Amino acid sequence: MLVKDIMMRDVVTVSPFATLRDALSLMKQHNLKSLVVEQQDPHDAWGLITYTNILKTIVAENGDIDLINVYDVCAKPALGVGQSLDVRHVAGLMTSNVVKRVLVLDDNRLLGLVTMDDIVGTVLDMIE
Repeated sequence: MLVKDIMMRDVVTVSPFATLRDALSLMKQHNLKSLVVEQQDPHDAWGLITYTNILKTIVAENGDIDLINVYDVCAKPALGVGQSLDVRHVAGLMTSNVVKRVLVLDDNRLLGLVTMDDIVGTVLDMIE
């Protein structure tokens, strides 16, 4: 099975200059645990911000989420894979890098997102 067969294509993005409150609002609105952080220019790397990043920052900064921007806490560059890669290789990459999400890119153009939950769900479907 290939990445393109299981990836999520409707990815929600957030500006790197958005506040953490804005990011949390987007996550709540779309019922998501992460957002892709937009590039600042076409040759820039994509980033990723998760609710865990935000919650750790909120605790560390005593809850002041209006003064902290997404780029202050996001993971950038985010790991990216091609859509023609076998899912087994993506699972290995995610495990060795201890990440739960990777971006799907084509020549630095965002195509989608693959999560560990997507991979586990696919594996469970295959063995049933």
